[in-house]
Amino acid sequence: MTLTTGITTLETTTVRGLRLAYADPGGPGTPVLALHGHFGRARAFADLAAALAPEFRVIALEQRGHGHSARADDVSPDAYVADAAAFVRALGLGPLPVLGHSMGGVVAFRLAARHPELVRALVVEEGGALNRRPAVAHPVLDVRDWPRRAPTLGALRRHVEAHGIPDASYFLESAVERPDGWGFLFDHADMVRSQEALIGDWWPDWLATTCPALLLHGLDSFVLPTAMAREMAERRPATTLREFPGCGHWLHDDDPAGFAAAVREFLTAL
Repeated sequence: MTLTTGITTLETTTVRGLRLAYADPGGPGTPVLALHGHFGRARAFADLAAALAPEFRVIALEQRGHGHSARADDVSPDAYVADAAAFVRALGLGPLPVLGHSMGGVVAFRLAARHPELVRALVVEEGGALNRRPAVAHPVLDVRDWPRRAPTLGALRRHVEAHGIPDASYFLESAVERPDGWGFLFDHADMVRSQEALIGDWWPDWLATTCPALLLHGLDSFVLPTAMAREMAERRPATTLREFPGCGHWLHDDDPAGFAAAVREFLTAL
């Protein structure tokens, strides 16, 4: 099934009884699975897909409860990993490089740990091996009191930014207009539960594999501490750390050209 959303044309498939949406530009390029972070959706990787084509075919999965994929009661990290594994198998893609941002990065390296036959290499953007206080100051963004509807997209932005978000652009990528106004594709309570489920020590999964890995870190990030990023690179074999000065947690937005160049260099070297 094909779903046109205005900016991104999505395909849908059913895995593990759940309808999942994904963006796939097609073509003969080497497939790369891309996994967004919390509150994200497939089109977060649209610029990267364009920059890497035609040599690479970036297939961006909208994970359960995000974008146009179906909601589910289980929003645990294990559920995301199982979805990704089933998705790769359903499309007959593995083994392939897997790229993930934030929560998607944790899903990516946990996918490699549990299903090494599916993952050829890892690109982890701002996905930490330890996600809890004090290592991470704010592991959960509580959005339960964010507005469900606003009369305009601008009004929705103002409401979100009034809750202490300096720039709501990332979250507004998941905003859509409905008959009763503008709102988000994600469920607010689901996102809080999902973030809470991601709190934990993921070091064993990060250290469980030895496939080539590229770890991308924004030096201004408030999510992944620089000390942790450097420790992750030091402790895991075959891991290259690339640090981006002046970039934060969403470094693919802060420096899209530099981000794409780093990913291309890594993938080409494989």
